[in-house]
Amino acid sequence: MEENNLQCSSVVDGNFEEVPRETAIQFKPPLYRQRYQFVKNLVDQHEPKKVADLGCGDTSLLRLLKVNPCIELLVGVDINEDKLRWRGDSLAPFMGDFLKPRDLNLTITLYHGSVVERDSRLLGFDLITCIELIEHLDSGDLARFPEVVFGYLSPSMIVISTPNSEFNPLFPSVTLRDSDHKFEWTRMEFQTWALYVANRYDYSVEFTGVGEPPAGAENVGYCTQIGIFQKNGGKATEACVSEQHDQHVYKAVFTTSYPSLQQERFFKLVLVNEVSQQVESLRVSHLPRRKEQDGEWGDKPKDIGGSKAPVPCFGPVFTEVEKAKIENSPKPFCVGDKFFVPLQRLLAYPRLNRLCANEEMMRSVIADSIPLSSDGSAVVADLCNYFDEQFEF
Repeated sequence: MEENNLQCSSVVDGNFEEVPRETAIQFKPPLYRQRYQFVKNLVDQHEPKKVADLGCGDTSLLRLLKVNPCIELLVGVDINEDKLRWRGDSLAPFMGDFLKPRDLNLTITLYHGSVVERDSRLLGFDLITCIELIEHLDSGDLARFPEVVFGYLSPSMIVISTPNSEFNPLFPSVTLRDSDHKFEWTRMEFQTWALYVANRYDYSVEFTGVGEPPAGAENVGYCTQIGIFQKNGGKATEACVSEQHDQHVYKAVFTTSYPSLQQERFFKLVLVNEVSQQVESLRVSHLPRRKEQDGEWGDKPKDIGGSKAPVPCFGPVFTEVEKAKIENSPKPFCVGDKFFVPLQRLLAYPRLNRLCANEEMMRSVIADSIPLSSDGSAVVADLCNYFDEQFEF
């Protein structure tokens, strides 16, 4: 259940009663957002590569996590196939993802299935989240849940959130927060269960929560209680994962892959675009200096780079170290009406340096897309073009 920040509902013998808004506890931000943000903060801190959300529902948490640059595989599992199909497209890459590809590959897959079924495709994960899930399990499924998630899947970290029933008296007329909840635990009940599971499957656990109680009711604890389980000894070894037999019981209902710089065609597009933009920026910045020259350029190479790195009115701001690196690199020069930018100069700029390890790599990628000097050491561009003639510098 996602608690409404305006009003609550109670469940009495299967009937919902609306609670007046003025008496409802308001969470800012809403409680479900606090839970998701908690997970996102944990991901930011630990940087897992493979993350699965069990009971992913409408995929809201997956949509929040997919922008994290460290994640390479993101999986959602839910028993509601129709909801997965309906929400799947919201996880597909947008136009902006193609214009600015990620550094690392990202695959997102949604599976239809029960969280108490074993599927070997979820082995070897760094993080598995179970947000407001366990309270929906009946006693039989709750007993199997640790065997599957902790024993079989055995990820490096597991995050489980569940309602804190001690908070419920603060909601008018609330017994269980959702008609599908099979139980709601006190803090002692949850911690007893969590410590037993952690000890049995060799995990450590710490407890926290989200949803602060109102002033004067601090003794009830957080509205949502959270257990963070970490595998003792760290990540399961690849050997342990490979020993498991393939078991594919889940049904894949949606999968998508994001463009990234690890993919050759997108890497080339980004690099060619970055080189072209940097060369154009340098060319335009040096045009006024041409008007200050006496006579013709002639065929003799003339250094027009100046002694300092150009500081554009708009664009990246360089640190002192970056400025020094740029200033000490080979400077652009002109021969006749041609403008030359050494590849070593381009590599001195942080964005290009991050993309390319060395001059040879840059040359091999851009050679068939951008004109180079005869020896391949510099990018060549026309010093002036049609647009320059339309605007005076």
